[in-house]
Amino acid sequence: MQKIQTKVLAGLRRSKKLLGRVLTVAAALAMCGCFDTHPYDVDFDGDRHINERQISEIERRCADRDTLRVALISDTHLWHSDARDEVDDINRRGNIDFVIHLGDLTDTGTTREFEWSRDILNRLQVPYVALIGNHDFLGTGNQTYSSMFGAVDFALIAARVKFVCLNTNATEYDYMAAVPNFDFMEEQFVKDSARFDRTVVLMHAVPYSDQFNNNVCKAFRRYLDYFPGLMCCVYGHDHSDTEGNIYGDGLTFYAVDCAKHRNYRIMTITPEGYEMEKIRY
Repeated sequence: MQKIQTKVLAGLRRSKKLLGRVLTVAAALAMCGCFDTHPYDVDFDGDRHINERQISEIERRCADRDTLRVALISDTHLWHSDARDEVDDINRRGNIDFVIHLGDLTDTGTTREFEWSRDILNRLQVPYVALIGNHDFLGTGNQTYSSMFGAVDFALIAARVKFVCLNTNATEYDYMAAVPNFDFMEEQFVKDSARFDRTVVLMHAVPYSDQFNNNVCKAFRRYLDYFPGLMCCVYGHDHSDTEGNIYGDGLTFYAVDCAKHRNYRIMTITPEGYEMEKIRY
């Protein structure tokens, strides 16, 4: 029995020494950065809740304006060189009030891709907000978006125009969530009604597209009629620069192209109406 106990004790001592060596090596690897974090770990440094902060800045700057110039960009994905050139082109103009990114900040929704896109957009010399796109839902991308940018449905008011930004990526929820969120839309019909007279509705995926919940396309159109002074709708996703009357009733939907095709839109809003301009860079 004593021999057995001696062997057991010896084995335990060897195990402790081995464990100590393993822990020492692991600590050394961690200190030298040899362990990569998981690409979908939702752990990132830098700015968070960007949209909320930027909305406050946009509303502060534009409260008393009678004319707005808004740059509309979309689908930057991993075309970072093109996206940087896009930002540089907007900065060179010097007359843009703010920028709206219509979604697909990333290609596969990884945390690092969100950081890359955020850092490029942070080079803008004017405030910006970003919608969520279907690619931004991949993996845990929707969680990263929520931490980095904020709520998937949001709105802002500038120069008495309300910009209602909607999550329309129903496919990413397997149609099990309220997308588009009619409750949010109803709230925006009347919220801060004394501060706006006209509305622009923005989204990533347009009705009748592969991402939209096409079972509610007609209901969605009916809801749009309740927005005061609805001027138009703007969307991304299609990687095209088009405009159309998809419901056949006179409401114009403008598509904003992807960064790879090196063009975007500028919407100029005056008391008399608005103008859409295609910008090549």
